[in-house]
Amino acid sequence: QVHLVESGGGLVQAGGSLRLSCVASGSIFSRSAMGWYRQAPENQSERVAVISGGGITTYADFVKGRFTISRDNAKNTVYLQMNSLKPEDTAVYYCYAFDGPISRTYWGQGTQVTVSS
Repeated sequence: QVHLVESGGGLVQAGGSLRLSCVASGSIFSRSAMGWYRQAPENQSERVAVISGGGITTYADFVKGRFTISRDNAKNTVYLQMNSLKPEDTAVYYCYAFDGPISRTYWGQGTQVTVSS
């Protein structure tokens, strides 16, 4: 069984920064693509960023230049550095892991990010 635990959310003023962390248990981390989705009230969930097992990154247009995803395979951890935060970034952020060989996705419990104007 794989468990993902996010941390680092909170309340920040517009223009500020937060760093989210997601620690994965289990042995799949190094081969899995890892990423972040977000869900704001009354909005559809949005994929924010993803990083492959080889370190290739992809970002949603609305975070390019502001957010950076990275991973530390030795610590089974993926990070999301969020800079220049905007009120519209307010959402619950969910970490996920995609285990390609078995086509299975695992999800964390989510962490709230609130950006005040």
